[in-house]
Amino acid sequence: MSETLTLLPHKDNHSYTQVYLSVIVPIFNEVESLPVLIKTIADVLAETQLSYEIICIDDGSQDGSTELLEQLAKSCHDLVAIIFRRNYGQTPAMAAGFEYAKGKIIITLDGDLQNDPADIPELVAKLEEGYDLVSGWRKNRQDARLTRLLPSKIANWIIGRVTGVKLHDYGCSLKAYRREVILDMNLYGELHRFLPALAYIEGAKITEIPVRHHARRYGKSKYGLGRTFRVVMDLLTIFFLKKFLTRPMHIFGLGGLILLMTGLLMGTYLTFLKLILGLSIGHRPLLILAVLLILTGIQLLISGLLAELIMRTYHESQKRPIYRVRQVVKSSTYTDISG
Repeated sequence: MSETLTLLPHKDNHSYTQVYLSVIVPIFNEVESLPVLIKTIADVLAETQLSYEIICIDDGSQDGSTELLEQLAKSCHDLVAIIFRRNYGQTPAMAAGFEYAKGKIIITLDGDLQNDPADIPELVAKLEEGYDLVSGWRKNRQDARLTRLLPSKIANWIIGRVTGVKLHDYGCSLKAYRREVILDMNLYGELHRFLPALAYIEGAKITEIPVRHHARRYGKSKYGLGRTFRVVMDLLTIFFLKKFLTRPMHIFGLGGLILLMTGLLMGTYLTFLKLILGLSIGHRPLLILAVLLILTGIQLLISGLLAELIMRTYHESQKRPIYRVRQVVKSSTYTDISG
């Protein structure tokens, strides 16, 4: 390693109420970047005079990152190392970081040194203006134009149209969150890139600011065009959650009724041909289509009813509210519950 790491631990370990900033960094095969990354984050946070912790999640690294991270965590009280048994992916790594974070404000960034920790104070300052989530915008992105920039621009436009959250850069990992926003969200699949959309569903106030972006110094990128299919599938999930999370019967029932009524109309027409006009209908493709539409319509209606039951079980078993209150106004004072 070209640089050595020197960190001065705080005098006291942080308790839940003492930590103001939690910085979460998923790590996968970043052994060369780790020393520089941790030192840079620690230097930036020390200048803010705010209590902090750095949480690094090793996502099954095989290049020595695990051993180095364990060594660094033992020498600095501000660094927490979470070691996965194998590679699970960035979304589980982010979810683990959120679960272990103690800070009132949570910052996320990549571990490849392309995000600049020096932007953290600006994110925090913007968040303190009253926002629940501040997303970084890599305005001058240092990536390949054809394989990274062009697909990213297209994806950002599509995601913005589908989710209703208009951001220039959904893929930037450098973001700041209020803790209560994170507690309202559950991450699965590849949903880490859709955190602004998930927060928007929960009623969060969202904005973005330009942040610096550096060319990759070590190793190689873990992203590629192969993730396109997973992004599309997760985008469909987000669209469903945004529109029909608490009323799934509206989409299943509507589709089921349309198909069922169309099939019944076809069946009525065929019945008229058979009973009134005496024509043979057994060889008509329309008969097969009518039966198919009726059966499919019934299946969609049943699926809608089952989805309604699952949705109610989901909310009631977790005592999960179907609304979010930002503040309660009383006379000249109010109680701000956003933290």
